[in-house]
Amino acid sequence: MFNHVTQHILNALANGEFCSGEQLGEANNMSRAAIGKHIQALQQLGLDIYSVTGKGYRLSAPIELLNSDAINSAALYELPASIEVETVVDSTNNWIKNAIASGALTKSRSGTTIFSEAQTQGRGRRGKEWVSPLGASLYFSTHWRFEQGISATTGLSLVVGIAIVEALVELGIPNLGLKWPNDVYYQGRKLAGILVELEGQGVDSCDIIIGAGINVHLPAAVTKDIDQPYADIHEVGLSLSRNHIAGRILSHLMKLLAEFELHGFSAFVDRWHQHDCFINQHVQLQMGQRKVTGVAKGVDAQGGLLLEVEQQVQSFFGGEISLRKVSS
Repeated sequence: MFNHVTQHILNALANGEFCSGEQLGEANNMSRAAIGKHIQALQQLGLDIYSVTGKGYRLSAPIELLNSDAINSAALYELPASIEVETVVDSTNNWIKNAIASGALTKSRSGTTIFSEAQTQGRGRRGKEWVSPLGASLYFSTHWRFEQGISATTGLSLVVGIAIVEALVELGIPNLGLKWPNDVYYQGRKLAGILVELEGQGVDSCDIIIGAGINVHLPAAVTKDIDQPYADIHEVGLSLSRNHIAGRILSHLMKLLAEFELHGFSAFVDRWHQHDCFINQHVQLQMGQRKVTGVAKGVDAQGGLLLEVEQQVQSFFGGEISLRKVSS
């Protein structure tokens, strides 16, 4: 259950101050019991709300809600297309997918982006769940139409990773790295993930959906559902606005997508290698039931993973890379 009443309650609580059930009931013309159900709906979306007798409801910490004007204001230059902000969607990639199917997005609208405060069916690579609590992180998807077709998109997820890292470095976040083909790491733990999907392929063109999730300040209540070492921006110790982070990441992404469309991935190989956190390390590449071990040697001009196996360097596409301990 999420509707305009739930949104009103969220807005009222966002500043971190107490708000009584009676006040909320009067403002929304409903009983305190009915207000309680909306509070539960917000809690189910990951908000840490507690109540104190005689005082009412309060968030454990204030949250900054996303706002398209604030995101635009934080951008380094005028962005090429519209920014939409929703409170709850199933998946931001699905939102873009539905907009393409409806005809709402045309080639003149490359760059249209949707941010959501929460996702109920957030997805990572290979169908894994992306934990998406309300107001805790950044979840967004961008539409980009490639007129040269699917062949022009080789290496795209790597370019998106570069854009996110370069934006975060600019904001003062250190110790970042890239894991092929779609993860951003902070001190060896996953900070952000990327999901690129093809939609609406034509004869000479294709629509691409670029999804990303960046952990900003994950509440302890949801981290038990994360099945790998993770990091968030909050632990870096910087006080950064989510709207500001969003505007800067989107600025870098739009700039790099335009460059990528013109020059392909070959223009980004050196920039990837600057942040590659697995280069020259023993790794294991898993592709279905097949496992290949070797030494990571970076990426090639098409974005393929270069792996030295038995003194021969081979290029791989696809698979899941995992770090392997160096033999003693």
